Amino acid sequence: MAPRVYITRRLPQPALELVAAACDVAVWDQDEPVPRDVLLAAARSADGLLTMLSDRIDGELLDAAPGLKVVANMAVGYDNVDLAELRRRGVILTNTPDVLTATTADMAWTLMLAAARRLVEGHKLIEAGGWQSWSPGFMTGHDVSGATLGVVGAGRIGGAVLRRGRGFDMALRYHNRSRSPELEQQTGAQFLPLDALLAEADFVVVAAPLTAQTRGLFGAREFALMKPTAVFVNVARGPIVQEAALYQALRAGRPWAAGLDVFEREPIGADHPLLGLPNLVAAPHLGSATVSTRLKMATTAARNLVAVVTGGAPLNPV
Repeated sequence: MAPRVYITRRLPQPALELVAAACDVAVWDQDEPVPRDVLLAAARSADGLLTMLSDRIDGELLDAAPGLKVVANMAVGYDNVDLAELRRRGVILTNTPDVLTATTADMAWTLMLAAARRLVEGHKLIEAGGWQSWSPGFMTGHDVSGATLGVVGAGRIGGAVLRRGRGFDMALRYHNRSRSPELEQQTGAQFLPLDALLAEADFVVVAAPLTAQTRGLFGAREFALMKPTAVFVNVARGPIVQEAALYQALRAGRPWAAGLDVFEREPIGADHPLLGLPNLVAAPHLGSATVSTRLKMATTAARNLVAVVTGGAPLNPV
């Protein structure tokens, strides 16, 4: 009898075919998150789940899924998963590292450049008919080339952000739980305590995982340490940033601007307070959103799922 698996979102066809070739598969074939009651019902008979960040994998779900062997999360992060509950039950968790590193680093740079050069603000000005003439002070922003880049969280993505900074002749700084001699050798980046990095950097990019230590890490105190010309970018997880504090800080002009790909609660609506600020560039969690990368993520998750439910070893165990 083929293993039974449930996939919680519509996936690219190659990934679905990979799973269907080895398993009895059911899919929530929509782009919206699977309703909780539907997921709980599907989990009851599942040997494996292929899940998204929006799917909460906790004790309640695991109690409903006594035969579950693996949760294949289609993401690098897994803050949607209760790791202690999985360990207690011996359920394997896998993720999709490496395949989205470059794409997410590119997104960080997209937000840096757009915020520094006021790209979205300028686009809106044209749409509103406000572009009347050229003048020396018109829509001036800040240079990226030659500036100081500070990255908080120097894992795969953070390291990739730093490496791109070399092409812009930037002074590179990073803060991490521990120093990385390898990264320092590759990039010439200098390790700094967090407060020193925030005071020195012209661009602060957050690429850290969401943990108990990083939740709410950036609040009023941290923003007050930044330069009044600094640009703050978050491509990690929304809850790392206290959004109310960021709103007040941007209104006060310290930091000068921000670029956010992630928010405390997603999705956000058009009435979100931050969207009313001219010095914010926002994206709807697009860090890994390229055709190629999403296909790689889906097939990586599919291979992890199939490997475990057919008795093999996971490719990317957490």
